[in-house]
Amino acid sequence: MNELCQILLGDCRETLKDVPDKSVQMCVTSPPYFGLRNYGDDAQLGLESTVEAYIGSLLTVASEIHRVMKDDGTFWLNIGDSMSSGQRRTTTNDSLRTQEVNTVRTPVLEGIKPKDLIGVPWRVAFALRDSGWYLRSDIIWNKPNPMPESVKDRPTQSHEHIFFFSKNERYKYFADNIAEASVDGVRNRRDVWSITVQPYSDAHFATFPEKLPRLCILAGSDLGDVILDPFAGSGTTGKVALELGRKALLCELNPEYGKLIKKRTTTTVGMPI
Repeated sequence: MNELCQILLGDCRETLKDVPDKSVQMCVTSPPYFGLRNYGDDAQLGLESTVEAYIGSLLTVASEIHRVMKDDGTFWLNIGDSMSSGQRRTTTNDSLRTQEVNTVRTPVLEGIKPKDLIGVPWRVAFALRDSGWYLRSDIIWNKPNPMPESVKDRPTQSHEHIFFFSKNERYKYFADNIAEASVDGVRNRRDVWSITVQPYSDAHFATFPEKLPRLCILAGSDLGDVILDPFAGSGTTGKVALELGRKALLCELNPEYGKLIKKRTTTTVGMPI
């Protein structure tokens, strides 16, 4: 294993308990979304019976993130929404081809009509803010090439949220590292990021495009800082962190994805920023 990357296999709510206090500079992650996929593990997040239970699961993880984070650390959370669609379900195959992953439809929830957009991202964001995190920005990830949808009674979904939190009122942030081009030269980056979806052939379908964690990591960390992803998946955050001269701490429930993370991070070398 790359000595700059530590992989913790198992439920992050348990594995993070062994990580020392204030040892991580920042967290960049995308947890399983509510009611969308079944990865076949009883410890997975996302298939709770209510939105409140799902938020409770995320708050437990966020509490551990808060503990292990340095006082000037930041937390970047990518999360999408779900529709209340009834009990129908479909099945697709995981591209790792080691197990079947069910694509599920969320149940009808109390107080939410069938076909309603649930509003999960902002409910999560407000819960994290209420628990003590500073909610600094709602960044819109605009997808120029979104997944196609067959719906004809609403617009196709083509964005997700990246909520930017800080542990304290003052925190490490480098605006110049992610400044963007403008007609006058460069300007402070806006809060709509147009990033194309970037599939990774060996991974499951829910993967980060590399540019997304790259921007977050450049904005909130220095060379040598530890970057945490408690829902590592295919290991994109870790790969990018290593490329940028940072260290990576990655948690993953699925041991098959753990093998993929090891493969990606052991072949990654640092590159100029």
